[in-house]
Amino acid sequence: MPQDIKTKYKSPLSHLLNPGHTACAGCGMIVAARLVLDAAGPNTIVTNATGCSEVTTTQYPMTSYKQPWIHSLFENPAAVASGILAALKVKGLADKINVIAIGGDGATFDIGLVHISGMWERGENILYVCYDNEAYQNTGYQSSGATPLAAATSTTPAGNKSWGSDLPKKDMIRIALAHNLPYVATATTGYPLDIIAKTKKALSIKGPKYLQIYTPCVPGWGIEPKDTLSTSQLAVQSGFYPIVEYVNGELIKAQKITKKVPVENFLKLQKRFKHLFKSPEGQKEIAKIQALAEKNIRDFNLL
Repeated sequence: MPQDIKTKYKSPLSHLLNPGHTACAGCGMIVAARLVLDAAGPNTIVTNATGCSEVTTTQYPMTSYKQPWIHSLFENPAAVASGILAALKVKGLADKINVIAIGGDGATFDIGLVHISGMWERGENILYVCYDNEAYQNTGYQSSGATPLAAATSTTPAGNKSWGSDLPKKDMIRIALAHNLPYVATATTGYPLDIIAKTKKALSIKGPKYLQIYTPCVPGWGIEPKDTLSTSQLAVQSGFYPIVEYVNGELIKAQKITKKVPVENFLKLQKRFKHLFKSPEGQKEIAKIQALAEKNIRDFNLL
């Protein structure tokens, strides 16, 4: 980082992801990234997919990272991480350095899925972290495999003949479990200490790991920057986004709902769902989403 940028900040740059990035105020992804990287520690090599987590933090000639960090192509962080791990093995350092691959839901659920699958099949000691904001937010809010039912995006717009996305969200957790990973978990920016604990736990386990973190996108979701954490919490407290943890394929923990709220409390904060509140027909779509949340509550015994 150039000296004039360093001198702008009077306090020491104590985080491993530091000021100087261009992420939006209230960005859920940048909150999660800082928590993950601080928890992993400086003895870590990071590979990053194309996306907001890349373009906002490494605008040439600067970087916000204090760890070794590599960006390749949209689909490549898992493959690049595999190559790094192979090099560390040759040097006898594989047990001394953490390798973390990072991607958004577009890179994870869609574009890079085959490379992630290969990394998992090979049983490589790499933690893959997905920042799940439920669309291709960096390129204009297009829908992804993570986009939920009835969400309006630029490629699934709401209109007279559409309620937004008509496809269910892809279940990446089950896909990860089908690969027999020793550690699979979800988290959200609404509960920062949980992200830290799960990152440390994942890195303590040998083999491939998957951590999916729910990260609200201020412009893509149409929320206020101040509502990033509360929106995340409402997703959990309504059953819309269950927080779960699996070790060796067994569900060992599901975060309980402390105060159940209707799913519409979560939806109404976001412009991507505002069309559902304009008519009785929209209320029927909300009822469908509520039913999905209730299923999560039953499946994971969240109450």
